[in-house]
Amino acid sequence: MQMTGKIEGERGLLSLSGRFDFNRHREFRNACDPLLEAAGVSLIQVDLGQVEYMDSSALGMLLMLRDKAGAAGKRVELCHVQGNVKQVLEIANFGKLFVIV
Repeated sequence: MQMTGKIEGERGLLSLSGRFDFNRHREFRNACDPLLEAAGVSLIQVDLGQVEYMDSSALGMLLMLRDKAGAAGKRVELCHVQGNVKQVLEIANFGKLFVIV
């Protein structure tokens, strides 16, 4: 899995690809922290368009990001959700917890 984070104005973009599972916990946290700490960022978008597989621990990581972002006064959106990842998010009712664009 590859994770890249970048800041574009008030938006932090976290792009993920490959398998998003428990083995990526540290990498995910390391990619998220700069976006959470950036003073000018008010929105963090998580691009899941290239994610092939996602497990329950990945859902937990997204929830952790949402909680930390909320505490920092930031919003989180999930974008480019498709295929199996979309099914996992629908089954977990993440549409009630996140804006999915």
